[in-house]
Parts: sequence; C-alpha cells; structure tokens
Amino acid sequence: MSWRILYVDDEPDLREVAQLSLELDPEFEVRTCASGAEALEELPTWKPHVVLLDFMMPDMDGAATLKRIRDDQDRTTPVIFITARAGDSDAAALMALGAQGVIAKPFDPMRLAERVREFLVRD
Repeated sequence: MSWRILYVDDEPDLREVAQLSLELDPEFEVRTCASGAEALEELPTWKPHVVLLDFMMPDMDGAATLKRIRDDQDRTTPVIFITARAGDSDAAALMALGAQGVIAKPFDPMRLAERVREFLVRD
C-alpha cells in the first residue's frame, strides 16, 4: 500500500529535508505545501492519509489550519504537528486541538518515516 503524506511548513529547507527523509520509506508518497492556505487547496484533491503540520507559520498558524481542516473539509485525516513547541504542556494543548500526535523539531531525518508510521492506521 502507498501512503500519501502532506507536509506543511513555511521553511523551504525543512520541507525538502522532510520530503527526502519520508521518501526513504518506499511506501510513502509525499507532497509539500508552504502554508496552511496552500494545504487547504491541496487536501480535497489529493486526499492524504496523514497531514504533517508545522505549528508556527505566518498568516495562518498550525492551530488555525487544523481548525479549518476540521471545520471545512476533513474530520478524519490524522494531523500530526511537527514543532519546536513539543514540551509536555505544549503537546497536550496541541492534542486538545484535535491533533493525532506531536513530533518535535528538530526531527531526526533518519527516523522521521518511522515516527510517522506510528500514527498510521491500516484500513
């Protein structure tokens, strides 16, 4: 099975590193977006199995993006925050927003695919 992953981050270098590291897993197909608005455009047509979402982004942060995803489009696709704000209280707050999980930045590129797999549910 191929898993579609949407990685959303305003930092171009991190998008590139994340895409390369996720695609080390031959079952992962990755697309990236530079903003929450771009992700909202991509979601309905590409239908990812999981969204990896930066929390701190300009214009529409990760919390606002997640709210729009849930309110406007998709109530079921797992959303995992990737953020430097991954301490226990921050992670709890992000989970309360409806996130499936939190992965701390900086992430280990050699383990990112493994970490994402922890959140995937097979049909």
